[in-house]
Amino acid sequence: MHGLGNDFVVFDARDAALALDEVHVRAIADRRRGIGCDTVVVIRPGGAAADAAVVFYNADGLETESCGNATRCVARFLMDERGLPRVRLSSKGGMLFCSDAGKGLVTVDMGEAVLDWEKIPIARPVDTADFPLELAGSAQPSIAASAVSIGNPHCVLFVPDAQAAPVAQLGPRIETLPLFPNRINVEFAQVLDRKNVRMRVWERGVGITEACGTGACATVVAAARRGLTDRKVDVTLDGGVLSIEWLEDGHVLMTGPTAMPFRGYVDINRL
Repeated sequence: MHGLGNDFVVFDARDAALALDEVHVRAIADRRRGIGCDTVVVIRPGGAAADAAVVFYNADGLETESCGNATRCVARFLMDERGLPRVRLSSKGGMLFCSDAGKGLVTVDMGEAVLDWEKIPIARPVDTADFPLELAGSAQPSIAASAVSIGNPHCVLFVPDAQAAPVAQLGPRIETLPLFPNRINVEFAQVLDRKNVRMRVWERGVGITEACGTGACATVVAAARRGLTDRKVDVTLDGGVLSIEWLEDGHVLMTGPTAMPFRGYVDINRL
C-alpha cells in the first residue's frame, strides 16, 4: 500500500502470528532483492481496546513508534473490510482514531503533539519552538530548528526553498546528532502562505521519502507555534498533499488518500 508514494508492505497477522526480525525487515524492504518499501507494517489483533494493533518497522529493520501514512492505509483496509466508518488502532506511539473522510480520504487523529524536550526526546533543555541546531564543519554552522513528537520525533527546519534544500546532505547528519538520543526525522519546510506549506523529508532509518504523515503534522505544529501559519494547513510533499489541523486541545488531525496497488504472498525466509 502507499500514501502519496510513501510505500508499505503490510502483513495481516490477525489470524496467524508473524515474527519479524531486523534481517527479515531489511530483506522485505530491499527494492532490488525483496519487495521494496519505506516501511514494513504488521497488523495484529487489537484486543478489547482497539479494532487492531499496528507495528511499524522502517527499512533499516528497526521498529518505529508511529507512521501516519501507513496508519491511514491500514485504517482504509480495515474500514473497507468491515464496512465501518471509523476504526481504532493501537500502536507503540499511542491509540490512533481513524475515520472515513469521504472521496477516498481518511482522517487520523494522531493524538496530542508533544512539545516537551524531555519527551521528544532531546538530550538537553531547549526551547522546542525555536532553538539553534549546531552543525560543525558545515557552510551554515548553526540552523534555527523546531522539535515536535507526533508519536515519533521530528526536527523541522524552515527554509526559503524546499525543493532546493540539501535534504540528502543534512538529513542523515541531523538524524544521528547526539542531541537526539533516539535519532530523529528531519523536515525541510517552506511556508508559502498562512494556509500552505511545501515540505520535503528525511525519514529516520529510511532516507528521502515522497511523503511523511507525522512529518507533515510536526511541520504544521512547528509553523503555527512560530506564528508562520494558521493551525489548519495544506502541506504539499513530493508525493502530493496532506491536510493537517492542529486543534486547540493539542490533538493533530491528518487527512489524505491511500492506495493498494496489489496483494500477494511471500515466503520471507527465501528473500
